[in-house]
Amino acid sequence: MTRWTWFALAVALALPAVAQAAGGMSTGTPDIKTAGPLTFGPQGVLFVGDPTGAAVFAIETKDAQGVAEAKAVNVEGLDAKVAALLGTTPADVTINDLAVNPVSGRVYLSVSRGQGAEAKPVILTVDGDGKIAQLSLENVTFAKADLPNAPAAPAAAAAGTAAPQRRARNPRAESITDLQFVDGKLIVAGLSNEEFASKLRSIPYPFQAVSAGMSIEIYHGAHGQLETRSPVRTFTTYSIGGTPHLLAAYTCTPLVKIPIAKLSATEKVMGETVAELGNGNQPLDMFVYNKAGKDYVLMANSSRGMMKVDLEKVANIEPIKERVSDTAGLPYEKIAAGQGVVQLDRLNANQAIALVRNEGGLKISTMDLP
Repeated sequence: MTRWTWFALAVALALPAVAQAAGGMSTGTPDIKTAGPLTFGPQGVLFVGDPTGAAVFAIETKDAQGVAEAKAVNVEGLDAKVAALLGTTPADVTINDLAVNPVSGRVYLSVSRGQGAEAKPVILTVDGDGKIAQLSLENVTFAKADLPNAPAAPAAAAAGTAAPQRRARNPRAESITDLQFVDGKLIVAGLSNEEFASKLRSIPYPFQAVSAGMSIEIYHGAHGQLETRSPVRTFTTYSIGGTPHLLAAYTCTPLVKIPIAKLSATEKVMGETVAELGNGNQPLDMFVYNKAGKDYVLMANSSRGMMKVDLEKVANIEPIKERVSDTAGLPYEKIAAGQGVVQLDRLNANQAIALVRNEGGLKISTMDLP
């Protein structure tokens, strides 16, 4: 064997084991740095947001077998059970998001094992019987879309050389804050490195070239000013007057409606603030549901509990354009049963799956829609 042959063989062995598959997908191990926001697309395809890597991944889970009615899932001591599965301690486990596969009803979790720059991304599944398993990311069929203008991490955070100061902000961690799949496109919320930093990106799937995204401007009633640098924290989709919209929630807590068609424009998009749900609060997760013929948003919050927002007047409500002292706009009620909920997803027409933090740690709980 010649020296060149040995060199070529060594190079081949050093390259990632990734083979091209059909439809723009590859087979191999995706280079996910942080498993963050999750959502599902068609036929059990799982979309994973990677804020550290500033990329989104589409992974074929092969979990596309339908069920007549998704089963309730209830798991106590979730963080301890996940830690035991991963061979670590609950203090070294962070559950970043929860999503339900609408085809199979299986619950998926995005997890960080470890802390800081050494944390490893993990995807877990939870079955109706409470069985927790790790989704292997080796030799899977996947696609990747890089975000072209993501913010940089602070030097210390990027190098992992120092712990962040209290309340220090790492904009890189907010390059992807939430995502949803709708009408053949993956909509991604987060920050960019541009002056008007708040972005929404509409990425066709199968993945194509990713644009710089639309800059989003809103009027924040609690702050009494226009904002372009605060990211959408969580969002859902909803048809208003037959037109598909995003309902997007921000810190402190404006709820904004944005026509999805505007995300294909070439200019900054102005969202209409339809509710102010209270300052000193961060929205954590949300989805739309129907009960007794009326539509609502169910929203989990960091300090204001779970809210049920009535959408009956969302089409015609006057947008908030002046400072408000507390709450205004669409009416809502607090849901006492939602105490401690940090993540939410819809399980079926009548129930939701919630990730709940209580005195005993974390648990997964099935709750009836209020």
